[in-house]
Amino acid sequence: MAVDVLLGLQWGDEGKGKIVDVLSPDYDLIARFQGGPNAGHTLEFNGQKFVLNTIPSGIFNPKTMNLIGNGVVVDPIILKRELDGLKARGFDPVADKKMVIARRAHLILPTHQLLDAASESRMGLGKIGSTLKGIGPTYMDKTGRNGLRVGDTQLPDFKERYQKLVNKHLSILAYYGDVPDFSEKEQAFFEAIEALKIIPQVDGEHFVNQYLQQGKKVLAEGAQGTMLDVDFGSYPFVTSSNTTTAGACTGLGIAPKNIGKVIGIFKAYCTRVGGGPFPTELENETGEKLRAIGHEFGATTGRPRRCGWIDLPALKYAILLNGVSEMVMTKADVLSGFDTIYACTHYQYNGETIDYMPYDINAITPIPVLEAIPGWNEDLTGIRAESEIPTKLKNYIAYLEKHLEVPVRYLSVGPDREQTLILS
Repeated sequence: MAVDVLLGLQWGDEGKGKIVDVLSPDYDLIARFQGGPNAGHTLEFNGQKFVLNTIPSGIFNPKTMNLIGNGVVVDPIILKRELDGLKARGFDPVADKKMVIARRAHLILPTHQLLDAASESRMGLGKIGSTLKGIGPTYMDKTGRNGLRVGDTQLPDFKERYQKLVNKHLSILAYYGDVPDFSEKEQAFFEAIEALKIIPQVDGEHFVNQYLQQGKKVLAEGAQGTMLDVDFGSYPFVTSSNTTTAGACTGLGIAPKNIGKVIGIFKAYCTRVGGGPFPTELENETGEKLRAIGHEFGATTGRPRRCGWIDLPALKYAILLNGVSEMVMTKADVLSGFDTIYACTHYQYNGETIDYMPYDINAITPIPVLEAIPGWNEDLTGIRAESEIPTKLKNYIAYLEKHLEVPVRYLSVGPDREQTLILS
């Protein structure tokens, strides 16, 4: 058996959590492979809405195991809050023995969040747009070989290790200026550590590979999106992890030869949260309309998302990097009522017309070359069969498949799990 990978092809917020939830009955294990609680995976079913930050999106399927992989950075306070919230609503993945966590996953400390805020505040107009969850500083400690890991919580000298890292952070914060009081947060951190110890800890790499050796099906769940990848995204306005298929290998401990299908998710248009370049952004009434109809506000932060038309050079780039074999288009329903929609087919960049993502889209802003496409006026939210899809939407899907050379296998026409169609 191989590990299938599901990830975002844009700047995140493509609807990955919903699709993982839809697909989870077909898998024995859902394994989250990177990112932290800056992720907000929204799931809706049976009249209920859930937002998951760290917990994999397969927990609502009664037969599926879930793994928080080693590539994830974990805030114990947020994870405890997330588990408590689920328990209050009748779901307890730990008691139900449906979730484990990799010992090699790194911990987010309260001082990581202080460093995040201090660094961002010094950037002024050059702000990255961080969620201030401490993600970046935690990955910096990981690569700097200073970090604390989930498995360390079981060691007798954990508090000494914690204090050593905190002391390092305090010296950096002193350079930035005054050190805020974090005693209340620190107390909550250690209370959450005790709750974290209740979650079964595993050697994630062995855990995943044992599933494969037993012939079981595994789906790797990504967070954020390809254009936020720390190596290949719109650097420096990126996240701090590898959001691409390669990140699934390092974030779970699986060999590249064991990658199966790569399912890429994209919106029928495009959005971005935070700072950084966004070639097709619509800073006008159309952009406002997309935001309003699509409820484009961050699931974790509530921040308004920037909205624009679909960007084909960026999607081609994401498909190339990830080896995408099939795609999911979400939020097609948001474009209902637009007489004309547009797709960016090329960029005017540095005096040339190009159809690929160049090295730097920060210093030199690409100007999108747009192609008009007839829109559809039909309400899609009640559609439950492929035969009910309006002709103009079918034409839009065919247009995208022609340009991207990858089939669209799933179509989302609303936020509920039932509003997902499988395409032939």
